[in-house]
Amino acid sequence: MRITGIVLIIVGVLMFIFSEINFTTEKKVVDVGPIEVNKKENKTIGWPVYGGAIVALLGVVLVVAGRKK
Repeated sequence: MRITGIVLIIVGVLMFIFSEINFTTEKKVVDVGPIEVNKKENKTIGWPVYGGAIVALLGVVLVVAGRKK
C-alpha cells in the first residue's frame, strides 16, 4: 500500500504542475491513388489543478495508513 501511495503522490504533484497534456494526431482526409492528403489536429487533455492536489493527498493517506500496520 505504501508503494501505491508514493506513486499517487508523484502523479499528483505532476498533475498539479502540468495541468494539461498537448499532442498532435495525423488524420487521413483524402486517399486517391498515389495522392494522399493528411490533416494534423492538435488535441488537449486537461484536468483541474485541484485534481492533482486530491490525488497527492490520497497518496499521503495511503502512505500513513501503510506505516501504521
